[in-house]
Amino acid sequence: MIEHFRQQIRASRAADGPSRAAVGPGGGRSGPALVLWGSLIAAAFAAGAVLHALGMLPIDHLPPLHGHFRTPSISLLPPLLLGVLAVAVLPALTARTRFGVALLVAYGTALAWTVLLAVSGEGLARPFTSPYEYAAVLPAVGDDPLGWLASFTERLPGYPTHVRGHPPLPVLVLWALARVGLPGPFWAAVLVVVVGCSAVVAVAVTVRRLAGEETARLALPYLALSPAAVWIATSMDALFAGVGAWGVALLVSGGAGSAGSAGSRARVLCGAAAGVLLGALPYLSYGLVPYLLIPVVAAVVARISRETAIACLAGVAAVTATFAAGGFLWPSGVLATHAEWAADPGAARPYLYFLIANLAVLALLTGPATAAGLARTTPGGVRALVAAAIVAVLALDVSGVTRGEVERIWVPYAAWIVLAAVWSPGRRWLAAQAVTGLLLQGLVISPW
Repeated sequence: MIEHFRQQIRASRAADGPSRAAVGPGGGRSGPALVLWGSLIAAAFAAGAVLHALGMLPIDHLPPLHGHFRTPSISLLPPLLLGVLAVAVLPALTARTRFGVALLVAYGTALAWTVLLAVSGEGLARPFTSPYEYAAVLPAVGDDPLGWLASFTERLPGYPTHVRGHPPLPVLVLWALARVGLPGPFWAAVLVVVVGCSAVVAVAVTVRRLAGEETARLALPYLALSPAAVWIATSMDALFAGVGAWGVALLVSGGAGSAGSAGSRARVLCGAAAGVLLGALPYLSYGLVPYLLIPVVAAVVARISRETAIACLAGVAAVTATFAAGGFLWPSGVLATHAEWAADPGAARPYLYFLIANLAVLALLTGPATAAGLARTTPGGVRALVAAAIVAVLALDVSGVTRGEVERIWVPYAAWIVLAAVWSPGRRWLAAQAVTGLLLQGLVISPW
């Protein structure tokens, strides 16, 4: 076993060589990018501390993060050991094995990394026990989900914080989970983590279609050890990330390369499934509307067929029609939620501070390897996906409705932005990503 482990490390080192060679021009730009990355984060924390001391951020104790400081403990040892092992062998495994096996290895690593980080702190299921979360509304749903849906907007002011800030679908997902015999916070956490971590596979499948298998293999270790794992376990936004990523993957990959009637059916089915998943996003979170730019850009780059595009639009329309038939009109939900947001203390947070500080949080979620990669030349397909995700984030940020608490909100977007790390290859960059995640988990108590 020891000899096998040594062979994997040697293979990992060998795998690093071609990757570095592939970087080409722009390889020396990582220094200024890292200085900017660190300076942005440091400035956000420094300014946040001053604003908190002045009483301008009373509900944020560690701005720009919505949490508290803590001292790292020995409980971080398991994720630390996993991080060391993954940095040593994961690049070789994802580079040398069959692509399907590489996907499974990366997914398994992401699951283990995410779960170990969570249990080293407050535990996997604790966020779902909060009276401010979605599960607190389940008694109101009872045995009549359609009746609850029809009255959702009307009764919104009486619901907990997160329910007031979101459309009704997250509550209905938890209700359905309980109805199939998996009730309670633990099973909700399992669903969120399993689906959230599956974004690793979906994003890699998309990258393979748009930029080739080699680039997808390079991306897998960075996707698996993303610092965003700290908030994948456990916030519902991780579930949103998985749903959105699979919507994009199905859209660009369905029936690719297939000809004839079988290929046509595959394209239609995958397009329709993608449409249902992508159409569900605005009913999971209002903040996911800009996310739809990502599948649009991916579809253009992949040059999907007309029948796939039509099937996708039909799927989106079906979701919208279903909710409308159930009595929930999305525009009415937006207006009601905005009214609740305007009356919430979070709306009083200083706009200009969070305009910049939100980006510092995104920098933490995506890690230093992403910052270095953004300063280098990247493959066209990856560049387009990363750019689309960044534009979507900026649109939300400038809107002013995301003033703080974006650790979870940025998770679906971070899954795509971290792709920039593929052009910062090597185990030292992967190690930097893992260290960032460990520091976030060890130093921050987060409500999610």
